[in-house]
Amino acid sequence: MPAAPHDLDETFRALPLRALADAALARARALGAEHADFRLERVRSAMWRLRDARTSATSDTTDLGYAVRVVHNGAWGFAAGVDLTMDAAARVAGQAVAMAKLSSTVAEAAGGGAPGSGGDRWATGGRVELAEEPVHPDRTWVSAYDVNPFDVPDAEKTGLLAEWSARLLAAPGVAHVDAHLLAAQENKFYADTAGTSTTQQRIRLHPEFTAVAVDPATGDFESMRTLAPPVGRGWEYLTDGGYDWDGELAAIPGHLADKLRAPSVEPGAYDLVIDPSNLWLTIHESVGHATELDRALGFEAAYAGTSFATFDQLGTLVYGSPLMNVTGDRTAEHGLATVGYDDEGVAAQSWDLITDGILTGYQLDRRTAKLAGFPRSNGCAFADSPHHVPVQRMANVSLRPAPDGPSTDALISGVERGIYLVGDRSWSIDMQRHNFQFTQQRAFLIRNGRLAGQLRDVAYQATTTDFWRSMAALGGPQTYVLGGAFNCGKAQPGQIAAVSHGCPSAVFEGVNVLNTTQEAGR
Repeated sequence: MPAAPHDLDETFRALPLRALADAALARARALGAEHADFRLERVRSAMWRLRDARTSATSDTTDLGYAVRVVHNGAWGFAAGVDLTMDAAARVAGQAVAMAKLSSTVAEAAGGGAPGSGGDRWATGGRVELAEEPVHPDRTWVSAYDVNPFDVPDAEKTGLLAEWSARLLAAPGVAHVDAHLLAAQENKFYADTAGTSTTQQRIRLHPEFTAVAVDPATGDFESMRTLAPPVGRGWEYLTDGGYDWDGELAAIPGHLADKLRAPSVEPGAYDLVIDPSNLWLTIHESVGHATELDRALGFEAAYAGTSFATFDQLGTLVYGSPLMNVTGDRTAEHGLATVGYDDEGVAAQSWDLITDGILTGYQLDRRTAKLAGFPRSNGCAFADSPHHVPVQRMANVSLRPAPDGPSTDALISGVERGIYLVGDRSWSIDMQRHNFQFTQQRAFLIRNGRLAGQLRDVAYQATTTDFWRSMAALGGPQTYVLGGAFNCGKAQPGQIAAVSHGCPSAVFEGVNVLNTTQEAGR
């Protein structure tokens, strides 16, 4: 994807990026490091929150620092700093090498030999080796956006949020409205001893409105959020017609009133038509995390880790129906996980994870790629701050639409008894990414191919493979939407990453539907 026509942030460009990297990498080489990389980041994050059209909270923070990561005697070493002097950068590199030496000593004591001296191929104490990557010297990449939200006055941002909140509050039945806007600008400079150096800038934005209705007679209440996904775009997302904000804000009060009066769902097996605004989260939890190779190899086990899609099943596991084609993608326009290069200097790529229902790929960083025998990483290393080590993180993982597939309305028309699900809400999944349960913002009964009013208390439950094997129809490209989240968590110490997932509307046959109120009472 070509870079957007924007210059790099002036504050970032003014930093001594190359001089700091040269000092750190030279010191690491002098101390015998087999590999070293330097990463300097400036990450600005801001939040604006309104309650009933009045500002209730704001924040604007900047995280600035750098890190040096090394491989020395087959062991990792990592250290970080904030002092932007050449002497300090060299000291941090020395600390990283010292950490690698300590790690090597601990591995020897625990395993009776140096890292890589034998034992299990997947042993976490094995010698660190990295998959080869072409050298990318002096590369610059800027994400695709028109207006940097940090260039827009705060009064203009909060003014628009207040105006739209007031519009919702004026609607009959709406008692309260919460408005929330998140914005981030991420600048990174990376250099390594192989000769790669990259400078990048990413912008992302997440606006969200939640309306609350209360039944004065019974005290019952319901809430409903906007469906607009977070995006790798700028302020234009709210102003240039890239999303139908007017239509969504106008529709929410009526949907909310209908939901407050809706009957509770009767549990049982239903055919489901799932909108992209709900299905993206199911993809994230049951496919995205399950196809991270560190989980599949058992490395990521303590924090909701591991995966049922183990490496020995590559090429044979029937993940879903033959309609299922899923890609990992670090290049998707406006994707939250879209980059030019990852935090190991690997160029962004797109690749297959599931092909015609069969598991055919994983998400890789350079170490797991080498361990598993892949010739190259597909660029999935990321650290959420200059003080954290890069870990394997999720790409934009997306379900491809049927090239000539039908509209969502046409999919609904083919269902005799089912439920149409819109918007994400709560979720639950086991640590192997196999048993799950999801709820939604809105659920509509389908009777004889037509929507027959909303239902309440709806959750769908399945195992990952049963669910995806039940997929009977896919919508066409006109139904495809890139959803996502700012807050995917992983690793210890915990890190947060933003990631997008695209998908069309889809039909799933005979899925178990629960009544959440009845389940809670058991």
